[in-house]
Amino acid sequence: VQLQASGGGLVQAGASLRLSCAASGRRFSNNGMGWFRQAPGKEREFLASISWNGGSTIYADSVKGRFTISRDNAKNTVYMQMNSLKLEDTAVYYCAALRGSLESRTATMYDWWGQGTLVTVSS
Repeated sequence: VQLQASGGGLVQAGASLRLSCAASGRRFSNNGMGWFRQAPGKEREFLASISWNGGSTIYADSVKGRFTISRDNAKNTVYMQMNSLKLEDTAVYYCAALRGSLESRTATMYDWWGQGTLVTVSS
């Protein structure tokens, strides 16, 4: 089972990026999914989570209104649209899959993790 995150890169503040997380080896259409990030020297931070059918989403206050999580179960892929990027958004971004079908902010509820994709926001 693999979660492959992609779409990171170097962008200027104010720009947008869309991250993708493609799952292989297992279908996650019945699982909640989430995005986290970890900046250098900081703890892993919850960003967003989406329920199995996309009907419910939750966000961290730090990204609410700027980031949007979505999913395409036919493609076994979850996305994160990131707008109005700030310097403090610089981090490695990880996607993860929950063992349950609903969304969650709690990292320990996630059983599968991707390898991360680096997002660097410059001034």
